[in-house]
Amino acid sequence: MAVFPPLREDLGVMAGYHSPQLDVEVRLNTNESPLPPPRAFLAELAEAVASIPLHRYPDRQAWDLRVDLAHRHGVQPEQVFVANGSNEVLQSLLLAYGGPGRTAAVFEPTYAMHATTARMTGTAVAVGERAADFTIDLAEVQRVFEEARPSVTFVCSPNNPTGTAERKDVVETLIARAPGLVIVDEAYGQFASWSALDLVGDEVPVVVTRTYSKTWSMAGARLGYLIGPSKVVSALWEKAALPYHLDSLKQVAGRLALHYVEDMEARVALLVAERERIQAALSALPVDTWPSEANFVLFRPRSRAGRDVWQGLVECSVLVRDCSSWPRLEGCLRVTVGTPEENGRFLSALKEAL
Repeated sequence: MAVFPPLREDLGVMAGYHSPQLDVEVRLNTNESPLPPPRAFLAELAEAVASIPLHRYPDRQAWDLRVDLAHRHGVQPEQVFVANGSNEVLQSLLLAYGGPGRTAAVFEPTYAMHATTARMTGTAVAVGERAADFTIDLAEVQRVFEEARPSVTFVCSPNNPTGTAERKDVVETLIARAPGLVIVDEAYGQFASWSALDLVGDEVPVVVTRTYSKTWSMAGARLGYLIGPSKVVSALWEKAALPYHLDSLKQVAGRLALHYVEDMEARVALLVAERERIQAALSALPVDTWPSEANFVLFRPRSRAGRDVWQGLVECSVLVRDCSSWPRLEGCLRVTVGTPEENGRFLSALKEAL
């Protein structure tokens, strides 16, 4: 009689990462772009698809896309790794530099997939606490480094779900003290006032991860990348990534998107302005908020339980993210910055729900 092997014991205690999807008119819970890609991009992509040799394997090294991304960021193609969304980039890094007997450091509250992906790859997780304002506390960083000696340290900036961006001098100090590789997750980097990309160099153990999901309006395409030392990138391509892991369509789409930098920058400007509008409106309501440099805002209702406010918003056909079960975020909700019309709907619904 055939017998299924038992699931790995360490996976059995893990919860999956999910963002509930409900049938609502205004969906502001997953930090996607509220705007579709430019029509010209879609037309160019549709034309390009017809000429892709789908009967052939894709370029294993995604070289042309890496060349274009390198030009965009002023680095060498050998310093660029590309994968199926930034989550696969993170997974590849942990396959290469984590694993059994090694530790990854995270500082909570932060992006849940950092710890989840570490555990999926058999990497132990050392958890540090952020300061009261949700920024990185260098004293706590030092404690974690001394006790855990992590081979990988995650810094999410702007941080998800709090929206806080770290100061450059803090990140520089953390990198200088780290006993291993530092991963600066900049999924929301285009919305921030500075980027750690300037800190990348072939002799510096730091990588910066980016995604096409937000400002490029390509969440459905699942495309992410990192900029880092050539030796790290080479190890990922040769040791951690599966052969032909990035399909030809995705490589073409990623290259064509880079033709629309002005469109992307205009979207960033719109969303930053709308983010400021939301924050200003929230400051006049009975909620606590934190400064955000991302495309979302974290807030905590004072007068009602966060879950009750979330349900009230749903009843107004507005969906935001309930973060109240996440570390140190009791009662907190997170709203993605949408179109001006969507944001207006959210603010009206929130006043009613409060």
